Amino acid sequence: MPRLSFIAFILLSLLALSLAYYAQSATSPLGPAPHLGFGLGLKIPLALSAFVAYTQAAIQAPFRSTQRTGYDAEPPHSVVDVDWDNADPTPPYTRRIIAVGDLHGDIENAVRVLQMAGVVDADNAWSGNVDVLVQTGDIIDRGDDTIQLFEWFEELREQARDVGGILLTHLGNHEMMNAIGDWRYVYPSEIDTFGSIAERQKALSTGWLGKAWTANYTIASRLPLHSSLGPPNTDYPPPNGSPFAAANAGALSHAAFSFVHGGLAPTYPNLTPFPSAINNIGASLLRKLRARVPQPPPHPPNAYPGLPGNTSREEVRLYSGDGPLWYRGWAEEEETTICPQVDEVLKKTGTRRMVMGHTPDFDKIVSRCGGRVIIIDTGISHAYGGKLSALSIEYTLTPVRGGGKKEQEVIKALYADQEDELLLVDSRDLTGDLL
Repeated sequence: MPRLSFIAFILLSLLALSLAYYAQSATSPLGPAPHLGFGLGLKIPLALSAFVAYTQAAIQAPFRSTQRTGYDAEPPHSVVDVDWDNADPTPPYTRRIIAVGDLHGDIENAVRVLQMAGVVDADNAWSGNVDVLVQTGDIIDRGDDTIQLFEWFEELREQARDVGGILLTHLGNHEMMNAIGDWRYVYPSEIDTFGSIAERQKALSTGWLGKAWTANYTIASRLPLHSSLGPPNTDYPPPNGSPFAAANAGALSHAAFSFVHGGLAPTYPNLTPFPSAINNIGASLLRKLRARVPQPPPHPPNAYPGLPGNTSREEVRLYSGDGPLWYRGWAEEEETTICPQVDEVLKKTGTRRMVMGHTPDFDKIVSRCGGRVIIIDTGISHAYGGKLSALSIEYTLTPVRGGGKKEQEVIKALYADQEDELLLVDSRDLTGDLL
């Protein structure tokens, strides 16, 4: 009996469904079709359609599966075929770095370069499109825009910090020359922007610019490509008890770049620990220069003031020809001479590549010794009329199916007025506990 009742229910429901469909089709101006026609008014078609839907639901209910299908089903975890048993769940680590060389008093071209490289937006504010911006010194001299440039960089530093970005700035030989009182490349029109010689001296010594140099500018930087190696300027080798000691002794130990204005000469004695040995000497020299009372009259037209009487031997060496502010050997000597010496410096400093400005090539960014030495001064300032350029470094550390990671550096020279140039693609397969 229950089975006969169920069959009768189905037959009666089908009959009702057919009658309802016929009635709806007859009243529709579009003829037989499953839509909500309006031929005899709104109420009859809507009622009939509702009845059809109810009847269909009653008929289908006994046969429905509990599995969800169609558009109301849960979305798949992935649209690609993934071997979840062998895949590393860690997402890729990426870091994008932009480095620019000597700017020499030219705000207009500096803005063009940083906009071209995606560092700043149309309003000249930090864009958030890069992780790190590095400037390798010589912002001052040969142009009138000293105040604008240094104020702009301090604004960018704060904007970057607010969104997790980093700005690394360096003292070049021209910043140190101005602190000494060597003003041979200072234009009279640039002095006028400060108001007077005395006001300019005050700004560079006890005033806002000298304070900015002391707080935010170093002679050298070590920039790890991966955060496990520590923040920028984490020393190599790390001191005992450092939380970054293990990573800096592992497969990623030299996954870092050095940045300096002139160069890290193989004969320079204070390379380690890097960069604090160099930066401590530079900071000490700058303090002594700023503390002179009164400040010596600038040269020219006055006599060259030289270094303070209490300058240490290490400070004199820092400012010498093979010191990091003045050295030009990596740019000027033959590769057959310098390239065999590169690895010794890289090993001491815990880095893979050295990036520097100071020695301009007015046509291009120069890569030497298989990309281990990169010189990025292209004469950006109007004083030179060189290329508007920036160095782009894109680093990724990607999980590999089955374990391990793939490390890659893509290094490009970016230009405002010509095609970009791919300088290097370097990939490594890494295994074991890297971090």
